[in-house]
Amino acid sequence: MPSRETNPSFMSGVPELLLLSLLQANEMYGYELVQAVQDRTGAAIVLGEGVIYPVLHALERDGALTSRRKTVNGRSRVYYRATEAGAQRFAAVKADWARITTAISTVVKGADHGFSV
Repeated sequence: MPSRETNPSFMSGVPELLLLSLLQANEMYGYELVQAVQDRTGAAIVLGEGVIYPVLHALERDGALTSRRKTVNGRSRVYYRATEAGAQRFAAVKADWARITTAISTVVKGADHGFSV
């Protein structure tokens, strides 16, 4: 039975990776990011606004994102966009993630073939 937990402990760093990825090409606002993560992962990853906003604010403080307030259909929203520093951070986090997932895959594939760990 699939887990209903929205933020399992192995998710450390994943919100930052996903947000930086989504914000490379387009500016987006918080709820739009929540929906994009859910849609693009087939709901395998569901990040609530309580996860998204602290990560966005931390990335903005660190200079990885910029924000601007924009009124759309009478609603004021804060839109975020990755900066050059954000692009560099994304490349570094993406490389770390690739290294980690490759290592995990190696162990899991070994277990599938009866190799001891």
